[in-house]
Amino acid sequence: MANAQLTSDSKIRRNRCAFGRLSGLGRFMLRSLMFTGVALVSAATMAMAYDIKPKTPDTAFSGKLRPDIIGISSSDDAAKVGGAFEAYLKDLPNAKPQATQQKFGSTDVTYATSMRFDAPASKDHGAESMQAHFTSPASGNFAYYIARDLGFAKDKQPTQQEMIQRVTEKYGKPTAIGDGRLYYFYKGGKIVSVKQKYTPDGAVTALNEPINPKAAVALNDSNGRGSCVAVLKHVQAEPEKSLDQLAKDAKSANCDALLDVALSAGGAKDRVGKAVFTLIDLKRIASAAKIDNEALAAEKNAPQKASSGNSPKL
Repeated sequence: MANAQLTSDSKIRRNRCAFGRLSGLGRFMLRSLMFTGVALVSAATMAMAYDIKPKTPDTAFSGKLRPDIIGISSSDDAAKVGGAFEAYLKDLPNAKPQATQQKFGSTDVTYATSMRFDAPASKDHGAESMQAHFTSPASGNFAYYIARDLGFAKDKQPTQQEMIQRVTEKYGKPTAIGDGRLYYFYKGGKIVSVKQKYTPDGAVTALNEPINPKAAVALNDSNGRGSCVAVLKHVQAEPEKSLDQLAKDAKSANCDALLDVALSAGGAKDRVGKAVFTLIDLKRIASAAKIDNEALAAEKNAPQKASSGNSPKL
């Protein structure tokens, strides 16, 4: 079961395709926001109030290099993520997806800034939660920060070696292992290498030790700054995951994106009780923040159209 939870589900892919054909917030957005008691009008209606011409922000990923978490990547917009959540939660009936929304500037255009779900532990499934954060409609409403907290039932906790193998089978060879984490850093369309090689036993040893100092230094820029290890920990600790809050870290990072898999000890020392997956597209954050700020400035300076709702018909 743990292995299946790391792999994209065919049901998720089908739902993502279906939701991808929807415009604006999409069908899921209307349904999920109703879970929280929020009434929305359709995206088509909102678009009549203010016309947003979206631009696609840059991303660190292209081609076959598109790491995902339960099938969700930074290539997906809010509607597609909604479809993936809905498909995945069919097997977790006690969990309901929720979305946070806000208006674009002073317009009536409402969009999802984030989505999450929290599934309580059951007999066969550990507690699990997931969150995704999105750019504004001006930059396509794409995901840029995706995180999953996956717990394992006590009698189904994998060994550290098993978990490392499952992670590497899905994502490839990591940049580095240490601090209880598997680090993947991306730059120039590929996984960054700091020449670390691991045998199955060596990977377990490295997991339980601090990251190799030589590897940590190699992740800095030529001036000794911008380590993506530091950026990762700072972003994870940031309570506010908005583009504005993360843009500074994204611009200073010496990588374009990162994937972090943190493994916590389970009932026995060699077992994994919880795995936390974090995917951050830093290049998308920096690009989308610029696009969104420019669009908001343009909206602020745009002439306001007078409402014709009460005008007599001629």
